[in-house]
Amino acid sequence: MVTRRRRGSAAVDAPVPAAATPDVQAPGPDPAAPRPDARAPEIDAPAAVVEAPAPDAGTTAPATGALGPDAGTTAASRPATPFAGILHRRVVVDVPGSTANLGAGYDALAMALDLVNRITVDVLPEPEVELTVEGEGAGQLEGGRRNRFVLALELGLRWALGEVPSGIGWRVSMRNEIPLARGLGSSAAAVVAGLVAADALTGGRLDERRQLQLACELEGHPDNAAAALLGGFVVVAMVDGRPEAVRFDVPTRLRAVLFVPDRPLETAAMRAALPRDVPHRDAVFNVSRGALAVAAIASGRYTLLRQATEDRLHEPYRAAVYPELPMLVMAARRVGALGACLSGAGSSIIAFADDEPTLDAAGRAMAEAAGEQGLAGRTRPVGLRNAGPIVVDLD
Repeated sequence: MVTRRRRGSAAVDAPVPAAATPDVQAPGPDPAAPRPDARAPEIDAPAAVVEAPAPDAGTTAPATGALGPDAGTTAASRPATPFAGILHRRVVVDVPGSTANLGAGYDALAMALDLVNRITVDVLPEPEVELTVEGEGAGQLEGGRRNRFVLALELGLRWALGEVPSGIGWRVSMRNEIPLARGLGSSAAAVVAGLVAADALTGGRLDERRQLQLACELEGHPDNAAAALLGGFVVVAMVDGRPEAVRFDVPTRLRAVLFVPDRPLETAAMRAALPRDVPHRDAVFNVSRGALAVAAIASGRYTLLRQATEDRLHEPYRAAVYPELPMLVMAARRVGALGACLSGAGSSIIAFADDEPTLDAAGRAMAEAAGEQGLAGRTRPVGLRNAGPIVVDLD
């Protein structure tokens, strides 16, 4: 059986391809840990995902991995078979990358990108994990049950079924376009893909709100997680320990170009560069610029992005770790980019335009500025994607 499902609205046409947010698939909670109660009570008021009208057409969520569904059967009452509760044997999921912060919207704004990882998982009748990776991350991603995709898959199963069925294993094949440790949401994409796969394999037991909450539990930061799950442009806040997200469609005319350095940057190092306190005037500056970014996307007034992507909370401090950053951003703006900023915690830089000549010029300008400073890397035009994850195949 083949099923096709999109989250968010239809994908925006893009040029031919491609927590703050960790891009490296770091270890998470032990998926083998027993759950204290497969019938634990439902979390009250799960994360709200509010749909906003489309234009022109380091906070951690509370631990919820031990919570179970309110289904009428417990783990003890289900048949003790290797595939208990799993209705399918294979699922294929496409999941997008993302760019977070967008300058002034630190830890609050993000956008899905048309950089896609395709992950195929087959259910095995023995407790082993086989992992193969093509493209980005080949030879770098951790295997076994510590792999971030597998952690998310089994977290989703524990919530949906009360446990991971005993004796089960996975054959996971990844074809990845999202670079690791470059501020493009590879970690969030792996988590979201795992949760979407768990939902598909169990016949739709994890709704979108629950997936967002679980994604924030594993990912640690809601901005990239929400963009990967919902698609489009998202505004995210933690409210009473739960993620609240509002999404908009990205205007179809808006395009982006990335400069992706060969040098990775670890999110921990980039966060360590930030001060404990900032001047009041800088906080006010960022509040106004972040609000302007939301208004610019919602209204289609792209020219506001130049001011909206200006930042005083994190980029000036991160330049101490990434000294080429200011020159790359300035280079794109000088040739007419609508806005430019660090993508997530970096090291990628993203610039925006609404016409191809400006997009090409911004890419060349960033590459030239990087070359002058001895920073190797590549440019890549990328579409802004209104679709979230897609279940491409389900057997």
